[in-house]
Amino acid sequence: MSRSTPLREVHENLGATLTDFAGWLMPLRYGSESAEHDAVRTAAGLFDLSHMGEIFVTGPRAGEALDYALVGHLSTLGLGRARYTMMVNEAGGILDDLIVYRLGDEEFLVVANAANAALVVRELTERTARFAESSGAAASDAVVEDRSADYALIAIQGPRAAEILRGLAEAGTAADLDGMKYYSIVSGTVAGVAALIARTGYTGEDGFELLVRPQDAASLWHALSEAGKDLGLAPAGLSARDTLRLEAGMPLYGNELTTETTPFDAGLGRVVRFDKPGDFVGRTALAEIAKSEGTDAAGVSRRLVGLVARGRRVPRHGYPVIRGGEVVGEVTSGAPSRSLGRPIALAYVSRPAAESGNDLAVDIRGSHEPVDIVDLPFYRRNK
Repeated sequence: MSRSTPLREVHENLGATLTDFAGWLMPLRYGSESAEHDAVRTAAGLFDLSHMGEIFVTGPRAGEALDYALVGHLSTLGLGRARYTMMVNEAGGILDDLIVYRLGDEEFLVVANAANAALVVRELTERTARFAESSGAAASDAVVEDRSADYALIAIQGPRAAEILRGLAEAGTAADLDGMKYYSIVSGTVAGVAALIARTGYTGEDGFELLVRPQDAASLWHALSEAGKDLGLAPAGLSARDTLRLEAGMPLYGNELTTETTPFDAGLGRVVRFDKPGDFVGRTALAEIAKSEGTDAAGVSRRLVGLVARGRRVPRHGYPVIRGGEVVGEVTSGAPSRSLGRPIALAYVSRPAAESGNDLAVDIRGSHEPVDIVDLPFYRRNK
């Protein structure tokens, strides 16, 4: 049976189409997913992300433990800053992509994808214990705690997101928002609700993600909706979130990222920090892949690329990519692009095919539809 977020009744009252996603009952759309997509690109959209996992790692050696558990260098993260990173297995396969926030000298927040949250908690707990054993740290030096049930997560994304949020923030919080950099986090009060406010998102637009107590989620949602109603804000569901992140060239776990892919396959070798001190899980395997050309990874046999269709038919997940009559790859995500006016896709293709950049097609139900490789992202906002 699907779990419900604290905003289920709100979604039902808005007429949302609800669907199971990673074991949660989530809004797929509220009406037109195209209109929701456009609202985020032109004004603002409101998302319920309360299915995500919130895992705290605390203690005097919490940063070092995260350095061992994840591929990034988290102990160097500044206070109030965030970093995109990954958890991999010993073979370098991706278990989840994560955002880590540093809330205090000895307090880190790890936000995990809903489908992988339990796995991330388990792995972080086991890896932290191994770190303590190998480094001589005490168990209390790095403590992992799953606090997902303590939080609801609401995102407001779009060019007018800051304007809407600032109008509801208390004076001190509003001042903090004015100076916030991308990938940073502050503690504040919005519409009378205490919140952790992060300038992060998954849409390619400016925006914020607000962590609040579950019992405060509905009142905050209503306050944001009211403040944004004359500015073009609209509630947005999973469908719009997917097309927005695809246009922004952002990978989705289960599509572009799996245990069968490494950060280098996905073109994200930059998140792997070999220069940090000590060992980390997956280091040996990833170093073997990267040793020839650093983050260009000569050992990688395929690459994640962006495709734009020349025609109107849409490449979808699982469709073969063809070159010279032979299969050279597979589409991982595809959709019509509202911003480009043409179908777009992400796909893994062989290195030779990726480097040639031409004469590619996608097999769409037996018809070879021509596509072009383009630089990612497909869409880049005006800053």
